Amino acid sequence: MRRAYRELQGLFAVYKPPGVHWKRVRDTIETRLIQDLRSLDRPPQPEQVRFLLGSGEGQDPSELTLTATNVPVLAEHPLVKGPPFPHLKVGVGAHLDLPSSGVLILGVGSGNQLLQRLKSQHLSKEYIVQGVFGKATDDFSDTGRLVEKTTFDHVTLCSLEKIIAMIDGTHRKALLTYAGIDLHSQEAYEQAVAGLLRPSHKTTPLITGIRCVHFDPPHFTLEVQSLNETQQYLRKVVHEIGLELRSSAVCGQVRRTRDGPFTQHDALLHSHWDLDKVRAAVAEAGPRVWAALRCARDVQPGERRESVRATNTESAEHT
Repeated sequence: MRRAYRELQGLFAVYKPPGVHWKRVRDTIETRLIQDLRSLDRPPQPEQVRFLLGSGEGQDPSELTLTATNVPVLAEHPLVKGPPFPHLKVGVGAHLDLPSSGVLILGVGSGNQLLQRLKSQHLSKEYIVQGVFGKATDDFSDTGRLVEKTTFDHVTLCSLEKIIAMIDGTHRKALLTYAGIDLHSQEAYEQAVAGLLRPSHKTTPLITGIRCVHFDPPHFTLEVQSLNETQQYLRKVVHEIGLELRSSAVCGQVRRTRDGPFTQHDALLHSHWDLDKVRAAVAEAGPRVWAALRCARDVQPGERRESVRATNTESAEHT
């Protein structure tokens, strides 16, 4: 039982369905893990030797003797000590709002410290964002209150990609500024190529990559890499794309496919939210989490180019 508890200490990812609050996901997993831990075989009840008064067999009842007897340790009895693991601390990484779905990172026990370290590194995330041209709502989603309807026949893939390229260029320039390095240096170029650029502090939402992966008017799908974003911000980006194209657009779905070192392939489905699957997921994710933290520590804003080359060489050797 104690071994199983120790093996839970770490990080793992689950898939949060749309329409389910992240708190409900966390509470469900926490309850299931506690139940599974309590169902494990308990160690045998400890006993102690006590000398009890009694009369020996065939002796005069008035003559009392001391007899060595094994009796249970009442202080360790379940009815006295209570159930094991009354609480299990489960923390949550970057949140997903109610309509969104995808990868949600959780930490158990001491894994919550790793969770905070991972969040402080401002690692990028990836999303699949679906949009629909032709209408606008008050909350930028397709379920919000309708504000207006517009035409979209003039929107082409070429015009959409031009707007996307403009958004990408603006945010990449802002990222270089927030990273605290010279925009015209070789260091900036090498870190950008290696995908190691990160802001040195908490910033406004930044898009580090965006492209259209599906276009079938009025529907379109974007693949977005971002930092410090919220799902509502991504919906607003879809809305602004519609305005730039002299039309309107709403967001139909936001799905996170990667959060730092965790991808959708690592995310446990609801049917796998049990002790054995979580233990295996924690053990499998451990090396990747530490590798991500080492990489983030080795490449800091303003470092020399040699540090970046060393990090890239080390990553190549591991692969």
